[in-house]
Amino acid sequence: MAIREETVWEALKQVRDPEIGIDLVNLGLIYEILITEHEGKSDIHVKMTLTSPACPSGPQMIQEVKDVLRQLGDEVGQVNVEVVLSPPWTPDRMSEEARDELGFY
Repeated sequence: MAIREETVWEALKQVRDPEIGIDLVNLGLIYEILITEHEGKSDIHVKMTLTSPACPSGPQMIQEVKDVLRQLGDEVGQVNVEVVLSPPWTPDRMSEEARDELGFY
């Protein structure tokens, strides 16, 4: 059975920016999810960014994204995380929930 995009989005909510304490989805750091079927498995490609190009937590968050997605089950094939810096992240990308939690009004 193929992995659904909604399942990937929900799984990524488990990964938090360790400096800010909010998940990557609500921070607006996940730009795109692409799922392709290959040899009976779902390969997952995540396009994400960081709050700043020099984010010291970048490698940790990338590894956590991979780990969380691999835990979705045996139907997961390759997991690829592509970090992009364009368009740059801005607080406008945050969800209403994240803004409230951080006191952005």
